[in-house]
Amino acid sequence: MERKVRIGFVGVGNMGQCAHLKNYVTLPDCEVVAIAELRPDLAQRVARKYGIPRVYPNADAMLANESLDGIVAAQQFVRHGQVITPLYGAGLPILTEKPIASSVSVGAQMLAALQAGGSWHMVGYHKRSDPATMAARQYIDQFKQSGEIGRLRYVRILMPAGDWIAGGFNDLLQTSESVPFSELDPGAPDMDKDTYQRYIAFVNYYIHQVNLMRHLLGEPYHMAYAEPSQVVLAVRSDSGVAGIIEMSPYQTTLGWQESALIAFEHGYIKLELPTPLASNQPGRVEIFRDPGNGKTPETVVPVLPPVHAMRQQAINYVRAIKGEMKPMCEAAEAVEDLRVAREYFTLLGK
Repeated sequence: MERKVRIGFVGVGNMGQCAHLKNYVTLPDCEVVAIAELRPDLAQRVARKYGIPRVYPNADAMLANESLDGIVAAQQFVRHGQVITPLYGAGLPILTEKPIASSVSVGAQMLAALQAGGSWHMVGYHKRSDPATMAARQYIDQFKQSGEIGRLRYVRILMPAGDWIAGGFNDLLQTSESVPFSELDPGAPDMDKDTYQRYIAFVNYYIHQVNLMRHLLGEPYHMAYAEPSQVVLAVRSDSGVAGIIEMSPYQTTLGWQESALIAFEHGYIKLELPTPLASNQPGRVEIFRDPGNGKTPETVVPVLPPVHAMRQQAINYVRAIKGEMKPMCEAAEAVEDLRVAREYFTLLGK
């Protein structure tokens, strides 16, 4: 694709503007040609600020009048079944925020509709696009293939609650307009109301780590143990690798302290991820090798480009549209995240 990729936005609220739109409008091989937004005053103000030529009151009107290569739809995941599913009919690549849906059943219905529509849906697990995570995954694959530091044995993810915004909404355009009422997607048929609300809270906050665990393992996994305090959960991969996710054993009021340890028999990879909405700040990755046999152990800390994960995610989505790479996380895997989260609640006895 030699021309610029033409993107249409469905929704320009908080995340639509500050996590996505302000990145796409500055990519040299992309142009945002239209936005669809239910709040007309907000739509016009956002379009003026970012130089977007056309505004539509809804997605149907935009799709009827625009020739697009892809759609970015930053919507509440509890309404994805109603809002995103109809977009599949356009046959265009779609990017949304995580998770893909509010329940396994809605996610499965969306997946069936997507397959019928004939395109693909990249789910916005931006941590996969952080330059540090991308570098870590390359080292993981290299070590698995070469065997130079032995077998992969263990993955630990720590994610304490903290300031995930860090000023990322400072340039947000706000409005007093109300969003027209729409029903939420139906709840999970296998959960009572209280359990479902706890599930929603869990997937809203920790589905990133559920997904990142699979990405770092490089294979599917299942829940093995759910500690009753809900601070720690344990997993086991299909090949028997152990994993732990620590969920806010403490919290911070300033800063963000998310990290991962990927341990091999004779070395490790340490990954530190920055505040999600911090600009021009990648994570940090450290590689330690101790192969033995008289060889000197070494620690390497690659210097990474000053690109933050949300911007790199936009770059990766555009590259996927152009056929230069695969989408970072497709819909089927995102539905699997919901199933794994459901396993966790089953182990909790909820």
